[in-house]
Amino acid sequence: MAAPSGAVWTALLLVTAALALAGAVSEPTTVPFDVRPGGVVHSFSQDVGPGGKFTCTFTYASQGGTNEQWQMSLGTSEDSQHFTCTIWRPQGKSYLYFTQFKAEVRGAEIEYAMAYSKAAFERESDVPLKNEEFEVAKTAVSHRPGAFKSELSKLVIVAKAARSEL
Repeated sequence: MAAPSGAVWTALLLVTAALALAGAVSEPTTVPFDVRPGGVVHSFSQDVGPGGKFTCTFTYASQGGTNEQWQMSLGTSEDSQHFTCTIWRPQGKSYLYFTQFKAEVRGAEIEYAMAYSKAAFERESDVPLKNEEFEVAKTAVSHRPGAFKSELSKLVIVAKAARSEL
């Protein structure tokens, strides 16, 4: 098994730091998936936490090029009250033209989210999207139609368990 790249370590460090705010951290789970061009809407989803308490779903449509290998990393705090979902292209910048994107969480509400046009790779740093290019709601981060410039390489979400009504 190859050693994780700098981008993987950066993402895992960000996940760990975010979860450290909520207490001890469980080992994050990273799952590879293909982002496929063709203009068709695709989704990729993963559960994390005891009994699949939280779900992170990435829905997108993109054009140009060929499939790109992306990853989704999920981690939870030991008390299962916080979780993170990081979706990114480990090789840094994506060469696909995204016509739309949305990352949704289930079982939690977003406390922090950021989208990036370029993910950290080797000596390069993350390059965030401009705030007007995306919007953050209670349970989703998505492109802002008309303002999103179609470049996406990374999404980071930190969410807190939704309160259940008794």
